Amino acid sequence: MFSLWVGKLALRRDVRAVGDGNPGAFNLLSMSKGWGAVGALLDALKGCIPVGIAKWSLVISGTPLVLIAIAPLLGHAFSPWLRFKGGKAVAVTFGVWTGLTLWEGPTVLGVLLGVWFSIVVVSGHAVMLMMGCFGAYWLLTSRDPVYLTVWAVNTALLAYKYRADFSKPLDLRASFKDLIFRKRSAQ
Repeated sequence: MFSLWVGKLALRRDVRAVGDGNPGAFNLLSMSKGWGAVGALLDALKGCIPVGIAKWSLVISGTPLVLIAIAPLLGHAFSPWLRFKGGKAVAVTFGVWTGLTLWEGPTVLGVLLGVWFSIVVVSGHAVMLMMGCFGAYWLLTSRDPVYLTVWAVNTALLAYKYRADFSKPLDLRASFKDLIFRKRSAQ
C-alpha cells in the first residue's frame, strides 16, 4: 500500500487515521496534496505496470489478460499485508485501465470522475456513476470482451468497497442545484 507508506515516511502519519479510515490515496490526498499525488501515482503504477507489460510487451490477451488486470485491483482492495483491509482501488483502477488502453481508459475515467464528483455529494455514488458511464462507453465504442469483463469485475469490486456510501441518499451538490434551479426560474 504505497499511500500508507508515503504517509508514514513523508508525513509521519497513518492515512487510516483520517477520512474514512482507508489506507488509500484519497485519505493521503486529504493530508497533503503533493504527497497525495505521489501516493495516487504509485498506486496507479501498481496496476499500470503489470497490465501494460502483459498486454503490450508479452502480447497476452483473452482470459489471462483479464486475470492479470483484476489481480492488482484485488491485491489493493484486499491487501494481505493489512489483514485484507486495503484501499478502495480507485487509483489502481486508473492504473489498470492505463495498462490496458494507454491513454483512452484513464482519460474517459478522469473526465467522468470529475463530472460526477462535481454533481453528486457522496463519493460512492460518484464512483458508481463514473463506472456505469464507463461501461456504456465501452459498449458503444469497442465491445472488446476483455475490456467488458475487466469493467464488470472492477465495477463490482468498487461497489463492494463503497457499499457503506449506498445507505446515504443520492444528493446533488448545492452548486449544481443552484445552477439547475437558476436556469428553471429564469425560464
